[in-house]
Amino acid sequence: MQLSVLDQSIVRAGSDARTALAETLQLARFVEQLGYARIWVSEHHDSPVIAGSSPEVLLAAIGAATHSIRIGSGGVMLPHYSAYKVAENFAVLSNLYPGRVDLGVGRAPGADMNAAIALATDGRPKFERFPQLVKTLTEALWSPDFKPRVGPTPYGSIPVWVLGTSADSALLAAELGLPYSVALFINPQFDPRIVELYRQRFRPGVLQREPRVMIAMNVFCADTTQQAEAMTRAADLTYIRFLTQRGAVQVCSPEEAEQHRFSAEEHAFVQGVSAARAVGTAETVRERVEEFARRYRADEVMAVCNTFHFRDRLHSFELLARAFGLEPGTVAS
Repeated sequence: MQLSVLDQSIVRAGSDARTALAETLQLARFVEQLGYARIWVSEHHDSPVIAGSSPEVLLAAIGAATHSIRIGSGGVMLPHYSAYKVAENFAVLSNLYPGRVDLGVGRAPGADMNAAIALATDGRPKFERFPQLVKTLTEALWSPDFKPRVGPTPYGSIPVWVLGTSADSALLAAELGLPYSVALFINPQFDPRIVELYRQRFRPGVLQREPRVMIAMNVFCADTTQQAEAMTRAADLTYIRFLTQRGAVQVCSPEEAEQHRFSAEEHAFVQGVSAARAVGTAETVRERVEEFARRYRADEVMAVCNTFHFRDRLHSFELLARAFGLEPGTVAS
């Protein structure tokens, strides 16, 4: 089983987007040295908490800052864009960083509807066209007969991943013969039977001859259980505020979260999101990650760790790497 990283370039209270993006670059170099297989970055719009609104631009910087780790989007929210233009963006990246680029695509807006409307060239988000956009994207990248030709010609093969939290996305990935990434950190109640359906319905594709499943889950690892739980509590409070307040919300600190009294509704929410995450010391986290990998028959686990203190994020990924015996030079497929 491979281990990877998803970073969202979070903006903590008292900091700014410039710092968040610089920390993403530093994290990429760090997890490459630890032996993680790949690092992906997300796409969010009109967000005070997340600085990463343009994964293609950020990936160009990450590629320049690293040497061997795979880099990718987790993901490009395809209904906002021309599939042809996305193909060309990633063709450029593939020529800059040969053999290292992944293209993860999702259907979600990555924003509220106001931002989704603003992103649409005609003011109409095209979520219902997602399956056709994915088909066009793969043809543009992989078919020599596709017109107009993608320029530059992609260097080697660029894997396209379907990201999702539902049966629809799983079935689309199976139909097109694409690898599938399950966002457990968004939908912790995701039914493992959907993964089995993906495997059963999978049709061999141009690049992917066998089904491949990745799960992306929250992982908070620390030297003590108490430290890990404090990091998690702060992340929970931030997520609650992000969903309910929007506006000028920023990532809150463990110290602030310690003083917060969670309401009954907030406690219930936390219980729901905690169903699919790993929290604790290295040994505990390893057992939990392996449990979910077995449950979903995952070939790869992508860890998400949105902590207030950047040093805690680095240490969490370091402990996780040690727990699984990662070694530098890991090559992902």
